[in-house]
Amino acid sequence: MSFGYQDQSYVTLPQGLEPNEASPEWNSKADNAWQLTATTMVCLQSVPGLVILYGSMVKKKWAVNSAFMAFYAFAAVLVCWVLWGHHMAFGNKLAPLVGRPNSALSQGFLLGKSRVGLVPVADYVFYQFAFAAITVILLAGSLLGRMNIYAWMLFVPLWLTFSYTIGAFSIWGGGFLDRHIIDYAGGYVIHLSSGVAGFTAAYWVGPRHSHDRQHFPPNNIIHMLGGAGFLWLGWTGFNGGSPFAVGLVASLAIVNTHLCTATSLLVWVSFDMIVYKKSSVIGAVQGMITGLVCITPGAGLVEPWAAMLMGALSGSLTWYTMMVLHRRYAFFQSVDDTLAVFHTHAVAGLLGGILSGLLAKPALLSLMYPDTTYGTGLIYSLTNGRKKDGFRQMLCQIEGAAFITVWNAAVTSLICILISRIVDLRMQEDDLEIGDDAVHGEEAYALWGDGERMPKPRHLHPRLPSLCRR
Repeated sequence: MSFGYQDQSYVTLPQGLEPNEASPEWNSKADNAWQLTATTMVCLQSVPGLVILYGSMVKKKWAVNSAFMAFYAFAAVLVCWVLWGHHMAFGNKLAPLVGRPNSALSQGFLLGKSRVGLVPVADYVFYQFAFAAITVILLAGSLLGRMNIYAWMLFVPLWLTFSYTIGAFSIWGGGFLDRHIIDYAGGYVIHLSSGVAGFTAAYWVGPRHSHDRQHFPPNNIIHMLGGAGFLWLGWTGFNGGSPFAVGLVASLAIVNTHLCTATSLLVWVSFDMIVYKKSSVIGAVQGMITGLVCITPGAGLVEPWAAMLMGALSGSLTWYTMMVLHRRYAFFQSVDDTLAVFHTHAVAGLLGGILSGLLAKPALLSLMYPDTTYGTGLIYSLTNGRKKDGFRQMLCQIEGAAFITVWNAAVTSLICILISRIVDLRMQEDDLEIGDDAVHGEEAYALWGDGERMPKPRHLHPRLPSLCRR
């Protein structure tokens, strides 16, 4: 999706606006209400969604640390976003890759009218923060179970500043790829970048404790499903909020999102049953995630049958890369990607971006982008006499994927090297054996008897002790 507008595209609060004028004429109450609802749904994907998912999907000894990494990132990204990040991603152009840093805190700015939808600028700032936050938190899934928490605290603002904002500005904010790449809601900007960056950071941080890497069962599968549920249903706001209007595209995007996700989940479970003779609950969650990711770059731009096709391909091809290729190639084995973020986000995001270039319907592109400069989906161009436009669009999709991949791999490496000069990226071996108690002095579950002596029994019958002595 192109969110491309610069600071001059904002209309500041009109002069003489009365304090009691809570809803100016330009403000669509319906669009505003939906946008705030959609933003809240996206935020719920992170807190509590990924907080619960991460805290449940790891071993018990890492539950607190994993959940806290997501919790901290959500707060840190918001502060950085309003102080400088939003304008770097969507502000006045400083360079072809980035906007000019500036704060997004003034009343005149936040309460002005945005030309992207009939909503206040504040809606846009907060919605884009939710996108930025979940990107960083998804990246954390590659690093659970061993990254030094102090290194993570430094990593979050640095990566947001020098990696995420660059991708967002380049594709959405008026950069050199704006209005060329079909990326409706972040298949490249969010998922490909988090998957590549997570895999790269995992290489630099190093692997988990050897025993953890061999044996890493979830500590609570029921809670894991609860976190996954927040993620799935929250995606309604993720893809439904991107048009910034309660219109036809939003409705179609929501239906397509859930169709693709359900199809991907069922295909993934089917492969598990065929190959391993059991339906894995963890596999179902992975299939769900790959479907959500794959549909994101084209959610409002493809027809429902195409969404189901995308789900079938994401559930099968991503299953193959994770369950087959990952085990065959030393390249994948050499990097400890804790929750397989590379496969569920980088591979699925890339697949979704390519399929969007193939399956995007011209009429839907025009509906979403009235002043479009995009080509048409390749499959439609073969029948409507616009083959050149279709191939050009596919080339743009590949170009965007290459840029996001190379930039994130390079910048994430530089950030990790810089942080390693300040603090250790990886925890000490002794702390890796202990887990949460060593890092935070806290444990996830206060199981009765853990570290406590058995209390002396208090008998209700006064004669029982004397009977025992006999």
